[in-house]
Amino acid sequence: MNDTSGTPRSPHARRRLRRTLVALAGALALGAGALTLTGPTASASVPPPPSGWTQVFADDFDGPEGSGVDTGDWRYATGTGYPGGPSNWGTGEIETMTSNPENVSLDGNGNLRITPRRDGAGNWTSGRIETARDDFQPPAGGTLRVEARIQVPNVTGDAAKGYWPAFWMLGAPYRGDYWNWPAVGELDIMENTQGMNTVFATMHCGTSPGGPCNETSGIGGQTTCQGTTCQAGFHTYRMEWDRSSDVEEIRFSLDDHTFHTVRENQVDATTWSNATDHGFFVILNVAMGGGFPDAFGGGPDAGTQPGHSMLVDYVQVLTAS
Repeated sequence: MNDTSGTPRSPHARRRLRRTLVALAGALALGAGALTLTGPTASASVPPPPSGWTQVFADDFDGPEGSGVDTGDWRYATGTGYPGGPSNWGTGEIETMTSNPENVSLDGNGNLRITPRRDGAGNWTSGRIETARDDFQPPAGGTLRVEARIQVPNVTGDAAKGYWPAFWMLGAPYRGDYWNWPAVGELDIMENTQGMNTVFATMHCGTSPGGPCNETSGIGGQTTCQGTTCQAGFHTYRMEWDRSSDVEEIRFSLDDHTFHTVRENQVDATTWSNATDHGFFVILNVAMGGGFPDAFGGGPDAGTQPGHSMLVDYVQVLTAS
């Protein structure tokens, strides 16, 4: 992301209710052959951990429409940068991040909704949330998996100029310093821009500009969404950071297909150690403008259409030893 955050029911009760309703709807579909549960707004429960994996964090964003995220799990990053850090979040993006439900809230259907808005004077606002925890890393000799099911803003063409949705991670040492990027590491699990049916995954590390990780571009790969476009439907974006072999590697996948891998031996030992010998925190946001959109035509401009949301069905973090 950087060039360089009735009767009230408990979350568990709401989750059980929603799963019961989904199961009932599925039974009706099997009996009548007429009910369809798929579609761009379909919400699914957090999948259970596969055999050998342990869930260490999860949020399926259940809650009433317009309500905020659980601030025990998430913190809102607001304004135009961290206090004392680079302006415009260090990326040149032009929006102001807020905690306003108009910009970031639950949609009432089991999704987080992050929505860029433009006011009458042409000023953009949007939303950015980060996990309170910043200790996500693989166990010794094990693997960390971070994944989310996301539909990026459903807007394309000129109306999408400047849109920059992302699901990514930053090294914990960045908190409180804000000037040690990219040495502390960044893992971009999903970036998208300009309404293109293209997903980008990148590791940032080393020094900028240039350096062993080719900053500010980083060590990146890309692929396209299959079946439905990234904009038209939900897809699962995943990062697996594997310490189980002699050479560590970080793998990025889309819908269970690995499309980009970064290996420890691609950079020098000091660069890798500085970027990985600590925990990370998770970030979800939709930026407007900045270096990444600039590389693909720029924006936003007068033709950009505000109000298109990134929807996040769930986020979960798993470890395997």
